[in-house]
Amino acid sequence: MSGRPAAVDLGGRVALVTGGARGLGEAYARALHAAGARVVIADLLRDEGETLAAELGVDACFVPLDVTDEESWASAVEAALEAFGAVDVLVNNAGIANAAPLEHYSLEKWNAVIAVNLTGVFLGCRAVVPVMKAQGSGSIINISSVEGMRGSPHLVGYTASKFGVRGLSQALAVELGASGIRVNSVHPGLILTDMTTRIDPAKLDIPLGRPSVPDEVAGTIVFLASDASSFTSGAEFVVDGGMIAGIPHH
Repeated sequence: MSGRPAAVDLGGRVALVTGGARGLGEAYARALHAAGARVVIADLLRDEGETLAAELGVDACFVPLDVTDEESWASAVEAALEAFGAVDVLVNNAGIANAAPLEHYSLEKWNAVIAVNLTGVFLGCRAVVPVMKAQGSGSIINISSVEGMRGSPHLVGYTASKFGVRGLSQALAVELGASGIRVNSVHPGLILTDMTTRIDPAKLDIPLGRPSVPDEVAGTIVFLASDASSFTSGAEFVVDGGMIAGIPHH
């Protein structure tokens, strides 16, 4: 018997990726598809989502989704079931960020980031869990951030939302384990996307000496979607080039 691990094969699995039309979500969708999954690209960006789905072919489809809206979630899950008959993997990736000192951080900004980054994850989990329970299994992958592991100035809404995703994931891992549903959180560091272009990597003291690119996080997503992680639930996967490890513990 060989000790070499088998290549990840997601053949037959259906993965729904929120915010899947571009950026990190697009990288996750492409990686899951490359591993054999049928992919549901769920996003508000119809043109980009439909273009990506057309490029990936018959094993991909686009569904419009506003993650902050219950009815939109119900429609998206129904569309995924109509297209592919299952939802085996949910990647809650959609997110926004805004920055300001606390005294200038408006309630409107707070509500907007919490609605997308935390309430949207809650609604997504709640929408797919009945399907996964009926199937007897499922993998929910909630995208948090290194900002969900530590505090950062001027990012009160974003940081609070990402800590919330971390806690929600742990609570659901405990609650849903008996139903065969695994729930894990992923905490990327600085990843080069449209949302991070204004951040100076030199100020972040990343031990590996550079920011990451979306494909470098996508491997963790594929692992958590696969049977290679069949006994992994309630875990936190930090993908940050060692940045958090270098922060002094007091």
